[in-house]
Amino acid sequence: MTRALIVVDVQNDFCEGGSLPVTGGGQVARDVDALLKQWVAGGPEAPGWDHVVATKDHHVDPGEHWSSEPDFATSWPVHCEVGTDGEQFHPDLDPTPFEAVFLKGRHEAAYSGFEGHDDDGATLADWLRRRGVTEVDVCGLATDHCVRATALDAVAAGFDTRLLSQLCAGVAPETTTAALSDLEAHGVQVA
Repeated sequence: MTRALIVVDVQNDFCEGGSLPVTGGGQVARDVDALLKQWVAGGPEAPGWDHVVATKDHHVDPGEHWSSEPDFATSWPVHCEVGTDGEQFHPDLDPTPFEAVFLKGRHEAAYSGFEGHDDDGATLADWLRRRGVTEVDVCGLATDHCVRATALDAVAAGFDTRLLSQLCAGVAPETTTAALSDLEAHGVQVA
């Protein structure tokens, strides 16, 4: 079995101080960074991933996804705009270990990392399959939106999928609880 970690959207705009902050986003960045440092160092305590990748919201003009009067269900304040600091990874998350970053949502909403492409134009599913990955761990922001969509698409693409819930933060308790139930119902192991 070959396992990969997918780190979803740990970007400045989704952390405290950003345009669409998730409470606990900065802590997720620090916790993921600490785990990646263990992985890079190796040894018996290191997580057992063969590959580590990340996703980023990467919006140029996502249409109705952005709104000056957002409903926070299908429309949102401007966030992760290409060329802004808000699009960058949180400063407490060193992106060096990422083998690839999948950018999504240039001209559409694109919640799932499986909608993104790397610098070579590969989709996340194709990138993983080319490396023989059969199992994925998913973490990041936000549990009830992009993490949920990415994990559901991972299962739909045939990957054994585990959500690392301690390395996630959600927008709201109700929607996060509903997302976790939905993920389990679709075969995602919630760790």
